[in-house]
Amino acid sequence: MAISEQQLETWSHQGSQVQSASTYQTIRNALNDPSAPYYQRTYRIFLQGSYGNDTNIYADSDVDVVMCLTSIYYGDTTHLSVEDKARYDAGTSSGGITFADFKAEVLAWLKHKFGSDVKAGKKAIFVPGNGSRRDADVLVCVAQKVFLTYPAYGDPTYIEGITFWTADGGKVVNYPKQHLSNCTSLNGSTSGRFKPSIRVIKNMRNAMIDRGLIKAGLAPSYFLEGMLSNVPTQNFVASRQLTFENYMNWLQTAATGDMTCANGIHYLLRDGHSVCWNVEDYNTFRARAIQFWDSPDH
Repeated sequence: MAISEQQLETWSHQGSQVQSASTYQTIRNALNDPSAPYYQRTYRIFLQGSYGNDTNIYADSDVDVVMCLTSIYYGDTTHLSVEDKARYDAGTSSGGITFADFKAEVLAWLKHKFGSDVKAGKKAIFVPGNGSRRDADVLVCVAQKVFLTYPAYGDPTYIEGITFWTADGGKVVNYPKQHLSNCTSLNGSTSGRFKPSIRVIKNMRNAMIDRGLIKAGLAPSYFLEGMLSNVPTQNFVASRQLTFENYMNWLQTAATGDMTCANGIHYLLRDGHSVCWNVEDYNTFRARAIQFWDSPDH
C-alpha cells in the first residue's frame, strides 16, 4: 500500500530554521572575530548541507558551516596542455600558509571561543551546542581551482571548488557552490517540487532506519539529493505519491554510470571514492524504499 498523500505532505515540510540560523550567525561571528589569528587573511564563511540548501527536516540537528581560506588555492592542472602547464608553473608560487596550519589556527580559536569540548573529527571541527545553539560542524578548507586553460593572453579558465584533508590524510575535493546552485535551479524548474521531494525521501529513509529496513549511514542526505538531481524535471508533479512513483520508475532503468552528484561534476555512483555513493548501498536503498512503499504497515 502506497504511503498516504497526507503523510508525504507532512514529510515534505521544512524543519525549524530559527535555531539553525541563530547557530550559524553565532559561529560565523566567532570565526569572523577581528582578534582571530587568521583574520588578516582572505576567507569565506558559508552554510552547506541541508540548512544551506533548505532541505532540512525536523530530525536534522547539526549545522554545517564552511570556513574556506581563499587567499591561497590548490591548483589542479591535469586538464592543461603542455604549454599552458608551463605558463601556470612559471606564473604561480607557493602560498604563505598551508591547510594544516590554517586548520590548526581555526581549531585553536574555536576552542578559545567555545571551550575545550570543541573537537577535531575526521573531516570537520565539532562545536557542541548549548541551550540556545545547535551542534555545529565547521569544515575548514582551502579554495581549489581546476584549470581548464592558462593562456598567454587573457584570463585562465577554471572550475572553483574546495579542498581539505581528512584526519587520516585523505584528500577531498568538492563543489558546494555548484551543489547549492544546481539544487536551487532544479527547484525552480520543477515549480518548487524538487526540495520538498528531497525532504520526503530523507524522512522516508529515517522511517526505514527505525523499521530496521536499512542501517544508518547507508543513504546519506548528500547522495539522496544527488540521486534526485538526475531525475528529469517532468517527473516532479503536484501529487507527492505520483512524484515518488515517477522517479523510482525512472531510476529503475536509468544509466547509473552516467549519473552525477548534485554539483554536476562528480559521478554519483562509484565504489572506493569518498565523494561517491557505493553502488551496493544505492541499490539496497532503492530496493528497500520500494519494499517500504508497498508495505501495508507504515
